Amino acid sequence: MIKSRKILFSSLVFAGLILSSCGVVQEMQELPVEITTATEEGRDAVPDQVLEYTQGEDMLVNIYKSVNPGVVSIVVYTTNGGAGQGSGFVYDLEGHIITNYHVIENAAEIEITFSDGARTRGRVIGTDTDSDIAVVKVDMLAEELHPLILGNSSELEVGQFVIAIGNPYGFSGTMTTGIISAMGRVLDSIRSSGSGSPFGAGDTIQTDAAINPGNSGGPLLNLEGEVIGINRAIYDQTSSIYESASYSGIGFAIPIDMVKKVVPSLISEGSYDYPYLGISSVDGLTMDEIEAMGFDPNVPGVYVLDVTPGGPAARAGIRAGTRATKYQGLYAGGDLIVAVDGVTTKNYNQLLTYLFMNKAPGDTMVVTVLRNGAERDISVTLGSRSGQ
Repeated sequence: MIKSRKILFSSLVFAGLILSSCGVVQEMQELPVEITTATEEGRDAVPDQVLEYTQGEDMLVNIYKSVNPGVVSIVVYTTNGGAGQGSGFVYDLEGHIITNYHVIENAAEIEITFSDGARTRGRVIGTDTDSDIAVVKVDMLAEELHPLILGNSSELEVGQFVIAIGNPYGFSGTMTTGIISAMGRVLDSIRSSGSGSPFGAGDTIQTDAAINPGNSGGPLLNLEGEVIGINRAIYDQTSSIYESASYSGIGFAIPIDMVKKVVPSLISEGSYDYPYLGISSVDGLTMDEIEAMGFDPNVPGVYVLDVTPGGPAARAGIRAGTRATKYQGLYAGGDLIVAVDGVTTKNYNQLLTYLFMNKAPGDTMVVTVLRNGAERDISVTLGSRSGQ
């Protein structure tokens, strides 16, 4: 059986705020007196590990001072009379603010607050439900805006330190730290295909930096102070009501390379059109499930679980399985995609990432599949998600 996971958006819907006290789990180790009063001239006497600690502390302080003026708190009053909040950051001197689509969904009025207390109203000028990105425009003088520097998510490595700044539970300007826990996670998009199943959003960053309701739309940063992702969601295994979701050590962020590709179109056109292949797949199948479909578990690839009738893949002749197995929803006899345009695809995330970052609707893509033990190349003319 294919197992589903609950991913909870980290925006906060107002329902009152209950604060509880927390006991101290472990006291901080006291530093020697002579270290706490060290001067520049006396630093030679300070242990190396303490110097490293203070230098790292200074770096975080400087990053916060540099970046926080470009981070905003967002309050949304919805068309149905509700209210919610999230985070965002300044994209350019034209007054474009980037946030999550789910933060401003159904907005009747949007209020933006800057770190210095300045407030203004914003208007939505572009949305992308596939990647959960929105652009809000504010009318501010250029000298009042502090655009953040965008990094490169393609260069990220698991284990790198990261920083989140945002508005969790309404506590604006909150900074948390952590690491990149994993790369290449696939989340469901907010938008669904014509068949009713959600599209996939690939190459998502997983982090253990504390992300809570209200952090949605805020920046995830590297130690250079560059934005490498937009905080999007929290993993919660037990709750389906995201008002009650809280930090679990597993958060997700939209990679900034996707943001850089999508946002210019959102600003100029109001939307972004993704290429469309017309298959469904999943990562994380067990060896038994893979063998039940007739594949070798040692041969990586993308298992074609379903092909959308009349879609690009179906027209090109890519096949899904038709023979029932002991696992519900898994059928034997389908294709295994092992490469696209000659680039090896070991999993579904790699396929989605290649498709989104290198292709556009109307492009041709050569899909290499393993069928009945033999490889074959299939040329596919890609469609567009907007047409579904």
